[in-house]
Amino acid sequence: MDAIIQRLAQELERPAHQVENVVHLIDEGNTIPFIARYRKELHGSMDDQLLRQLAERLQYLRNLEARKEEVRSAIEGQGKLNCRLKSALAAAETLAEVEDLYRPYKPKRRTRATIAREKGLAPLAELLSARGGAPVVPEEAAQAYVDPEKGVETIQDALQGASDILAEQISDDAVVRKKLRQQYLKRAMLVSKAADAEPKDSVYRLYYGFKCPVGKVQGYQTLAINRGEREGFLKVSVELDPESAHVTVRRAAVPGRACMDFVRAAADDAYDRLIQPSMEREIRSYLTDQADEGAIHMFALNLKPLLMQPPVKGKVTMGLDPGYRMGCKVAVVDGTGRVLDTAVVYPTHGKRQKEEAIETLSKLVRKYGVEHIAIGNGTASRETEQMTVELIHRLGGSLRYMIVNEAGASVYSASQLAAEEFPQFDVNLRSAVSIARRLQDPLAELVKIDPKAIGVGQYQHDMPQARLGEALDGVVEDCVNAVGVDVNTASPSLLRRVSGLNAATAKNLVLYREEHGAFTARKQILNVPKLGPKAFEQCAGFLRVPESPAVLDHTGVHPESYAAAQKLLEACGCTLEDVSAGKISGLKEKAEALGLEALAETCGVGVPTLTDIIKELLKPGRDPRDELPPPILRTDVMELKDLKPGMELQGTVRNVIDFGAFVDIGVHQDGLVHISRLTRRVKHPSEVLSVGDIITVWVVEVDEKRGRIGLTMQDPNSKQA
Repeated sequence: MDAIIQRLAQELERPAHQVENVVHLIDEGNTIPFIARYRKELHGSMDDQLLRQLAERLQYLRNLEARKEEVRSAIEGQGKLNCRLKSALAAAETLAEVEDLYRPYKPKRRTRATIAREKGLAPLAELLSARGGAPVVPEEAAQAYVDPEKGVETIQDALQGASDILAEQISDDAVVRKKLRQQYLKRAMLVSKAADAEPKDSVYRLYYGFKCPVGKVQGYQTLAINRGEREGFLKVSVELDPESAHVTVRRAAVPGRACMDFVRAAADDAYDRLIQPSMEREIRSYLTDQADEGAIHMFALNLKPLLMQPPVKGKVTMGLDPGYRMGCKVAVVDGTGRVLDTAVVYPTHGKRQKEEAIETLSKLVRKYGVEHIAIGNGTASRETEQMTVELIHRLGGSLRYMIVNEAGASVYSASQLAAEEFPQFDVNLRSAVSIARRLQDPLAELVKIDPKAIGVGQYQHDMPQARLGEALDGVVEDCVNAVGVDVNTASPSLLRRVSGLNAATAKNLVLYREEHGAFTARKQILNVPKLGPKAFEQCAGFLRVPESPAVLDHTGVHPESYAAAQKLLEACGCTLEDVSAGKISGLKEKAEALGLEALAETCGVGVPTLTDIIKELLKPGRDPRDELPPPILRTDVMELKDLKPGMELQGTVRNVIDFGAFVDIGVHQDGLVHISRLTRRVKHPSEVLSVGDIITVWVVEVDEKRGRIGLTMQDPNSKQA
């Protein structure tokens, strides 16, 4: 374990004692959000992302040690474990290195070498490959092994069998494979070609003549090539100069052998027949794994700001789920998300039906005081948007609309969860409710949907689904706990994402709430069935109780720190009543004047915890999302034909990918800001952009036929441009 901690400390560039503390906390069953928020003194204020990285790496290194032990035991069981192997296994830093060492001792299917050994040719192979001693003539040595009864009819048969044994030995040599692996990573080329002699035009046309060094292949290129290969459009290979590869194998296998020419031929055969296909598979797998991890990271990076988009609180909102044949589904929800009314209108079925639709929506707007309209961006979204603009022009007032990404809405509406939540509505109306709520509180609504269905990133269906799900679930958990949850209004879907809770305890909490009424104190959460002290410790700080008379229950201050908070207030001449009344604006300055370290000691906590307590007391029940720029709400519609090069627009970043970002500029199609047109030169667009960012862009080009919009973040009127 000490070795693992030291390695983690080195990789993460953190003090070993902090890493050790985190490992102990994880092993004790503490969640990442809890560790990140309430154990800062122990880990030096690592953020949740770094803590998850540490946890993942810890699991890998523990699996590595476990595999080393399995291999060590397996080789020892064969009576072949020596000091050299022990040292090599101990020094191995990756699972690939461990498997290389195990390869010669691993049970194999019946190979040419196996058959040769069955024929009694192993001694001949050993004789011909011996180091030092007098030279041996292969044909003369092989004569003694000719035995028709064993299937060795000729001298050539004997030599071929001995060569097969040698080739497999060379192929299984860990040193040879390590050198070749390094060579492939440095010098090999990933090559893709059209599968057909006369290829059809396709999305894969860029890869019909693609060639790139393995070390420079981008993740999105790997994923595109893999998909093109699966769909039959591409033929893919990994190419390395065969002569240089042969030289590498020969240098490791041939020097000092009794029959150098014979061994050289066996070495060449080992590479051509055994190593090269194996290395190609390994490099392809390596590139895919790298691309998968990069894409999963990008998913997670995009998902977080999407979930953390500022809510539009307290506004009566109309959700529109566009459609042609089935019509446009309508749902009106109040400021808390409660459904007030529903309808179905048919704005695409003709002029009369469109007028009827506008009239129906007008009545709903007037009746319930609708202020915002959320429109799903799916089928018939453009027609629905045009109808909405006409509606706004006729009604005037403060009515605004926004196009909402409806990815996953259909998944949710057809789910068991939606059926339990809205048994009185059909699937289509549930989707309209979800779209309305996405504008009101994106986080609370999106947690009901499988993160993989939310639609940020690229090639989501090509990812290892378990790994993708694990990473995205971690992001959702971090976001929910960063915001905090109202224990009296939160749905089971939201509660199960709270640190320390799961689906069962979340359901029990809601049932307890329904049976006993609203919670009026945090400590009452301990009364929930099957929610024990450990779970309470993990979740309490993230659950807000607005109905509690104790103001600390409204905050992110953990119950274990209530005494510290009171000592802090006393030291600064304040009271809990002052907190409730919002009369402690100078608390931070008073604390700093007393000295944070001395004050922390007085309160019995560390400086990081004291700082967090001060922040919470200054803004009880604060929502960190409120500090972000509000979403763009529109009153008019633009079409593709309205766009002109040089036009300046405000837009919302919808997706960040390897080669740029897609931006919603109020036109049905999102525009693309290529990585070369960002504000500055970067390795990846995520360095300067996140999903949900509101940015200024300029139109570069418009392709109406293909529905494509090119944008730039570089002001064409500036001197630099």
